[in-house]
Amino acid sequence: MGLFSFIKGAGKKLFGKKEEEAPVEEKATLKASALIAHVQELGLAFKSLKISLTADGTVVLDGEVENQADAEKIVLAVGNVDGVESVDNNMTVEIPAPEAKYHTVEKGDWLSKIAKEYYGDATKFNIIFEANKPMLSDPDEIYPGQVLRIPNLD
Repeated sequence: MGLFSFIKGAGKKLFGKKEEEAPVEEKATLKASALIAHVQELGLAFKSLKISLTADGTVVLDGEVENQADAEKIVLAVGNVDGVESVDNNMTVEIPAPEAKYHTVEKGDWLSKIAKEYYGDATKFNIIFEANKPMLSDPDEIYPGQVLRIPNLD
């Protein structure tokens, strides 16, 4: 739980003209609707989910998920959207577990290099790939600025 930072200009292009040109009082509602639709399209699991935006543009997540991995995936799905700079995760987790680590992809990174850094073994790249599905569909398609879950090996 807590506040997560992302690179505002990196990520999936989700907000279009409709959201960006909307009157101020409608903009946050339209963006929140687009974000929840994105989470649903990815098929991410939740029991309840409410997404809202604060006046400073922080995305706030409220609701309940079954496990820690589901919460983390929702945070990343919402945070790795172009135009999102921070996500405040207030979701409750039914089955608590230790939080994963996070890695912001830099130019020249690839999953095996990241696996070597965190696990000491480049061949464990598939653990990172699986932990970031469905946001990742190919282990070779990561981009600078993207934030990835690095799960514990326990």
